[in-house]
Amino acid sequence: MDFYALIIGTEILNKRREDKHFEFLSSELEKYGHTLKASLVIYDDPTLIVSTLKWLNSFPKAKVFCFGGIGSTPDDYTRQAAAAALRDGNLYVHKEAKKIITEALGERAYPHAINMANLPKDSEIIENKFNKMPAFSIDERFFFMPGFPEMSHQMILDILPKLDITKRKIYRHTLTALCKESELIEVMKTMPQNIELSSLPKIFSDGPRVALSVASENKEDADFYFNKFIEYLENNDIKYALEDEY
Repeated sequence: MDFYALIIGTEILNKRREDKHFEFLSSELEKYGHTLKASLVIYDDPTLIVSTLKWLNSFPKAKVFCFGGIGSTPDDYTRQAAAAALRDGNLYVHKEAKKIITEALGERAYPHAINMANLPKDSEIIENKFNKMPAFSIDERFFFMPGFPEMSHQMILDILPKLDITKRKIYRHTLTALCKESELIEVMKTMPQNIELSSLPKIFSDGPRVALSVASENKEDADFYFNKFIEYLENNDIKYALEDEY
């Protein structure tokens, strides 16, 4: 599985609100040894939402957590966009969603809130433990949730255990070396694809430094390829400091 976050909210891009979904979802995935493949924050624009969903749907292993735009106000475009991108373009009255909304709100469900029961074909309901207003999923791959963290974050906690995620153990080594990043390029070129390599150059008043991270699901590989950097640094009398390993 590859995990994606799609955060729909003009109010985040114009800085009226601060995003809280990226940090929460990333932290929860980390418990399974996974990271997000991408996190996208996009404008409340129907065409943009449709094209983004179609693009994400082109990745067969994608699990997409989509936040925002499923309410009943005129600027809530996500339900219709999901129908256009992933189904036949039409919304249908979801009987279970209608029942949940009318039982929760009574007469207050009309004339507007009841529209949240209009969902893309063959949608599945995601329970909203905060205020009962249902969210929905499509094909067990796209999970459409409210933009409110107090609602959607509990949904994430409910969804993730049901996805049968293969837990991974990641072995990581990090160091900071007192040299330019370019001095380590030849060693970097020897890293195979199964090694996650991160190199972050820093400039200080006393000279350049580089923070280096080597990680792998295979402990022996993580140790072996990290030691390549250690050997190079020591052979070239470059000072370095090891950081926490896990």
